[in-house]
Amino acid sequence: MNPDTAAILRMIDANLNRTREGIRVIEDCARFVLDDTQIAQSCKTIRHQLRSAIESLHLEPDALITSRDTVGDVGTHITAAGESDRSLGMPDLVSAAAKRATEALRVIEESAKALGHSGSNFETIRYQLYTIEKHTILALSPACPQWTLCVLITKSLCTHHDPIEIIKRSAAGGAQCIQIREKDISDAQLLELAGQLVECAHNHGLHVMINDRAHIAQLVDADGVHLGQSDLPIAAARELLGTRKWIGLTCPTIEHATEAIEQGADTCGIGPVFASTTKAKPTLAGLGLIEEYLCNPQTKNTPMLAISGITPANIDQLAETGCPGVAVSSAVCSSEDPEAECRAIVDSIGSRRALDEPTMCP
Repeated sequence: MNPDTAAILRMIDANLNRTREGIRVIEDCARFVLDDTQIAQSCKTIRHQLRSAIESLHLEPDALITSRDTVGDVGTHITAAGESDRSLGMPDLVSAAAKRATEALRVIEESAKALGHSGSNFETIRYQLYTIEKHTILALSPACPQWTLCVLITKSLCTHHDPIEIIKRSAAGGAQCIQIREKDISDAQLLELAGQLVECAHNHGLHVMINDRAHIAQLVDADGVHLGQSDLPIAAARELLGTRKWIGLTCPTIEHATEAIEQGADTCGIGPVFASTTKAKPTLAGLGLIEEYLCNPQTKNTPMLAISGITPANIDQLAETGCPGVAVSSAVCSSEDPEAECRAIVDSIGSRRALDEPTMCP
């Protein structure tokens, strides 16, 4: 056998094993972790396609197994930093397996061409595996919870207590999330402030979203970013933050909400519901938009927060619509008793839930 041909067969054999191993990791994750029949079946189908693609090369019987030389393979002793680290959990495990398999498929594709065959079958499988990787990692990534109360913290609004104290008292009052909303300070200032607030919030069991600035959310290890309609597109934020961070978007209409969810938003800020004391809102969506969101089959299963002008004085109106969560700013930040304000809001929404009444949809 031509020495070059023998070497190419060794490459195909080694990378075929890598591909099979990677696909098997993803398939077993789909079976035993996700209980996802569709992903598991897709992996099984790809394995069959891989066998057919190898058969299309019309190699001599046992040509690949005969070419194998594990003992003499210098690559078996080469390791890379982080190769054995899967501390980020199952998404990291699947990502590593998929990358190993897709890279191996590319080697097989090019090796097939070197033997005078088309590598298109392997290319097709590689592209299918990219899609399977995406679906599996998204399925493994933690879903954004439905918060009852998210407190929007702006330092200038904290008139009676500093932001750290607001966070502590908000947690005591039943809030589950804070959003750090600083429109008028520099990145450097926000980076320092957010670092302190994220640490405090996480220590008190609160999730943290950063308003607008996805890069700051990444740097301070916040749980996600909340975007406005004119901010970074969801796809760009996702590219920066990955699948393990949540992305929220302010949606003033049901059309904005459905589009946001289609683009991958994990949660939606719905409103403005009431007139705000912190920002002029020339047009109010009102309670009708909340009801529409909760009844629309395209939106009702995605977490949401009603936004703008929400206080303990009007929270009962929202609770009556079945609204599961709200975002509140000055009503908490500017209060002498933030804990009591939070508790009143959480109790109102919780009381409506306790009645277990379905949302009134036409």
